[in-house]
Amino acid sequence: MILVSNIMYALAKIVELGDGLLTIYKYILIASILISWVNPDPYNPVVNFLYRVTEPLLSRIRRFVPPFGAMDFSPLVAFAAIYVLKIVVLNTLYQYLIRFAQMAKFG
Repeated sequence: MILVSNIMYALAKIVELGDGLLTIYKYILIASILISWVNPDPYNPVVNFLYRVTEPLLSRIRRFVPPFGAMDFSPLVAFAAIYVLKIVVLNTLYQYLIRFAQMAKFG
């Protein structure tokens, strides 16, 4: 049963890593939003990286969210999706994996 417990702990750490990656993506999204407020040089490597990382998600969201004048609400939808994924899915999965690992270890 210790093997099962260790596997559950390892899976919980992978879920924790996914939570951290979503946090990093959230900050990249914030940087992309701030950069879009100015007229950035599209050939700048940082701007190019931010665009390549965030635009695939934002373009998919823009297909479903209608434009409201000059305002783009797709980053808000992306933030909401990230928070729902982190709170509902990853935190719940992490808690269940830790609880199951403890039950397997002591039970």
